[in-house]
Amino acid sequence: MTIPASFKSFSKKRGKRFAVEGLTFDVPPGRVVGLIGPNGAGKSTALAGLTGLLAATTGSATVFGSDYRSLRCPATIAGVNLDGMDVEPGLTGRRHLQICQLAAGAAPENVDRVLEQVDLANEGNKKVRDYSLGMRQRLGIASALVGDPRLLVLDEPANGLDPEGAKWLRRFLRDFAASGGSALVSSHQLMELEQVADEVVILKQRTLFRGTLKEAKALGGGSLESAYFKILAGAR
Repeated sequence: MTIPASFKSFSKKRGKRFAVEGLTFDVPPGRVVGLIGPNGAGKSTALAGLTGLLAATTGSATVFGSDYRSLRCPATIAGVNLDGMDVEPGLTGRRHLQICQLAAGAAPENVDRVLEQVDLANEGNKKVRDYSLGMRQRLGIASALVGDPRLLVLDEPANGLDPEGAKWLRRFLRDFAASGGSALVSSHQLMELEQVADEVVILKQRTLFRGTLKEAKALGGGSLESAYFKILAGAR
């Protein structure tokens, strides 16, 4: 079975130093993998490498065994929402998704489906400038979903969500994995990630930990947050 996302000794050098070095882990089918680490740890670099926004210095990052840039209709295979992927504020949410749908080569009816899926069905004709931060986050997830992909790559998807929105995101990611989809989720919100992740990768330029959520929590006496700080302290 082809692995949805795989990093093999992935390294990216910026100037004279490595932003990421020797990153190795997989995102298996039907699993949610949380990618965590402090600011500047290389999380965004790793996600950009996986989704074809930058080339590896050495090693590889592949989507279903292929370089993302070589995929035909990549948005129908891997849905991506990274930090900095801004939306034109003068567009309505629906028009933004229609543009994404056309670019993805997806069916037009997917627009209404994903608006419903992210609970924005009643807000689709509102301009994005009038969206709350949480609504923009949901629109970003809808953009990633519009191609009906088997893999999601999401950067800090819980940012700006209120408690109800965070609850929705947890349910959505668990349902997506239960249906056979896979997700790689970068997040600083460890308590939220603890509710949804099957596996965890802790990164600080190099891989400090990779394993199941259960294994990570065991290192922290039952808490992912405790495990995270313990592992970071041990790397100093």
